[in-house]
Parts: sequence; structure tokens; C-alpha cells
Amino acid sequence: MKSVQLIELHKDLENREIPTPQPQNDEVLIRIKAAGICHSDVHYQEGVASVAYLPITLGHEIAGIVEELGSNVSDFEVGDRVCVNYMITCGKCNYCISGNEQFCLKGKMIGKGVDGGYAEFIALPTRGVFKIPDALSFEHAAVMMCSSATSLHALKKTNFLSGDSLAIFGMGGLAVSALQLAKTFDSGEIYAVDIDPTKLVLAEKMGAITINATEVDPSEKIMELTDGEGVDVALELVGLPLTMEQALNSLATFGRLGLVGITQEPFQVDSYATICREKQIIGCSDHLLSEISHLLVLAKQGKIDLSQVVTNKVPLEADAINEVLHQLKNFKAGFRTVIMP
Repeated sequence: MKSVQLIELHKDLENREIPTPQPQNDEVLIRIKAAGICHSDVHYQEGVASVAYLPITLGHEIAGIVEELGSNVSDFEVGDRVCVNYMITCGKCNYCISGNEQFCLKGKMIGKGVDGGYAEFIALPTRGVFKIPDALSFEHAAVMMCSSATSLHALKKTNFLSGDSLAIFGMGGLAVSALQLAKTFDSGEIYAVDIDPTKLVLAEKMGAITINATEVDPSEKIMELTDGEGVDVALELVGLPLTMEQALNSLATFGRLGLVGITQEPFQVDSYATICREKQIIGCSDHLLSEISHLLVLAKQGKIDLSQVVTNKVPLEADAINEVLHQLKNFKAGFRTVIMP
């Protein structure tokens, strides 16, 4: 089958022909219809986060059609439209039993620990496979498996409550989902911070109060707009020390900062203000199986609209994918690009 693989770190991906996987007893073979390109794939390409081996097929946002069933599979049928949790988990360790599967002792991330979705087919255990509601497209379902699921997890980890105000730093694909999901919690005011005017226009259309970080200090502006109080929750979705510091400085007393963006660089913490106002800094890693089920219910109810998120579609070709990865590396890409094999 055709795949696009990372052969060497810091190098462009290449077209490769590799064997079509065969489903094991508890697995289904999925013909991939959509695979999202995530900023995390840039981190793998650049070695910021390590992959298990090389060459490897990247891609962890996957949706498609069940093509073949393993011998023990009874809850799926050939032809089912499905999307995929990007963690392959054992279901038996303490983390899995407690519902914290992202820390599974034997867990492997698709597109990082095993070959992923930049390919025509993938075989995966049914534990992480979900049927897609009829009204949800393959490309939207694929993107939900990362950006939407991660955003929901971040809101839950920060104990986001009805009426809470929210500041979102970085209006990318995760932010669009976070903004919509916050509204399902009956949020208070939502502030969207970015340097891209186009993204801020969309955020404003979605009901957010927008702040262009090229024109003002966003934390100071948020304090001004909230009469010096700050926001209850801030989500940092960029992965830059500067935006992490700004997000922390925008918090109210008892405010919670959810760190979602990935970076290896440390950031400055005003320890006095953090202690005196009892602010919390919370790491938000991946998402849970239960949260995917919740998302699919919201999608079926029409409460999540990703039509504005998928801004580009490309074929399963290395040149087209590499162009998007270069744009993501330079923070110049659209919200989400999806590969359509």
C-alpha cells in the first residue's frame, strides 16, 4: 500500500510502498478516508518528541471505513464508518482501569509508537475504534480525534464550570473546538488571543472577545477588560514560553491555567502572584476514551461544527504533506489540513 513516511529526523517525508497490515484477532482493518495533519507531527519530524523507530508513518487523526474484521470481532461490520482514538492501550493496567488510558503502561501512540494514518490502510484494536454518526464527515471525525478531544480534556482538567470566563491563547484548530465546547458548559466571557487577524475574525464570529497580541500585551488587556479580575481559566494552545507566561498572568484569583501546547523550553512563573492568588498550573495530556464518546454525542446533536476548522485538503502525496508541515513549523498554516487518500 502507499504511505508517506518520516525516514530521517529533520528531513522531509517521503512516499513509500509498504505491506498492507493484516488485522489480528481483536482488530479491524480500516481503509483510511481522512487523516489530519497535526502540529505534533512537526515535533516528531524535528525530534522535539521522539518516535519509536524510523522509518515510520506519521498521522494520528484518523477516520475511515472498516475493510476487514479480525476473527474475534463482533461489534463492527465491514463498511462501518469509524474514527480512531490515537492511543493503543491494554485495558488491563491500573491507568486503563481507572479511565486514564493516556498513561497506559503498555500504551503506544499511533503515528509515534506505531505506524499511523499517512497511508491507505491501518489495522487497530477495536478498543479504540468508534462508529461515526451519519451526519459527521470523515474529515471532521478525524480532526475531532485530536483537536476536539484534547480541548475537551483540557476543559475538564481545569475544572471548567458553568459561568466561568475563559482565555484561549492561540486560535488554531484546538481553539475552535475549545471555544465551542466551552459554550456547551454555559461559559461566561471567552477571550481569544492570537497574532493572525484572519483567525481572530473567525473567533469573533463565534462569539469571542478578540485580542491581537501584536498590538497589546494580552494579559494586560484581559485584566483591563475584566476590571482587574482576570479570567477563571486560561488554555495555552501554542507551546511558547511567552504565551504561557501571558496566560498565567491573565488569571483571576483561584484561576486555572491549562498547558496544552508542547515545548521543551521553560517559562517564567511569577511565584508571588501565583501563591497569593492561589492560581493553579495544570498539565493537560491527550484525552480519554470516555471523552471521545462524549464528543461524538455532541457532534450528533450538532453542538460541534468543524466546517470552519478543516481549511485545506491534500492528497496522500509527500510533496503536498511536506508543504503543510513547513507551514505548521512556521506557524503559518490554516486551522487544520486533512489528507484525503
